[in-house]
Amino acid sequence: MNQFLKVYKILMKEYGPQGWWPLLEHKGSNPTASGRITGYHPGDYSLPKDDHQIFEICVGAILTQNTAWPNVERALLNLRRLGALNPERILSLEEDKLRSAIRPAGYFNQKAKKLRTFSKFFLTLKGRIPLREELLSVWGVGRETADSILLYAYRQPIFVVDAYTRRVFSRLNLIMHDWDYDKIRKEFERNLPRNFETYQEFHALIVEHAKRFCKKTPECSGCPLRSLVKDESI
Repeated sequence: MNQFLKVYKILMKEYGPQGWWPLLEHKGSNPTASGRITGYHPGDYSLPKDDHQIFEICVGAILTQNTAWPNVERALLNLRRLGALNPERILSLEEDKLRSAIRPAGYFNQKAKKLRTFSKFFLTLKGRIPLREELLSVWGVGRETADSILLYAYRQPIFVVDAYTRRVFSRLNLIMHDWDYDKIRKEFERNLPRNFETYQEFHALIVEHAKRFCKKTPECSGCPLRSLVKDESI
């Protein structure tokens, strides 16, 4: 078994299925140390089921840039109260109302523009799955956001790399912290079964593990991955 799969199995045994991406209308349990109380769907990979849920995930992926998920949840709830969790309504909503609704997620001026730009793009899709290159051509959508949209909204087998991934796996000496995003992504995809279920769970498990143990200042006592760390000074 390669080291990537070994880490995946250890984390899955430790934390169990995570059931990302949380959805506002889904009544689910919260398997995480922080975040939503409901909305997760551990073991259910059938979500999202419709364009409404797909769009909510896309909006969440944009709003979560540079902020924590609880802030995004507050912004999503505000949008829902305005009936604005659909692209047409975001495009017709008054600028001040849109900015006010998403203020909890921070950077609300830029994110309002990003949401309007993405909403126009979403409407052109007419239900089809976008190509990664198409997503990356949309203003405000970078590689992590694009891959989050593909993996969680469209259930495509593409691995999402974030700061937690770099931190955990560089400490395990399985990647170099300064590797390019796509080099890290391809290293994960090369070492894992190519299915979206594994990619979703592994990404979510890494986030959960980083929040519990592999913090900026690591808390190594009790860490389930401790035996895999080669440098005992970490």
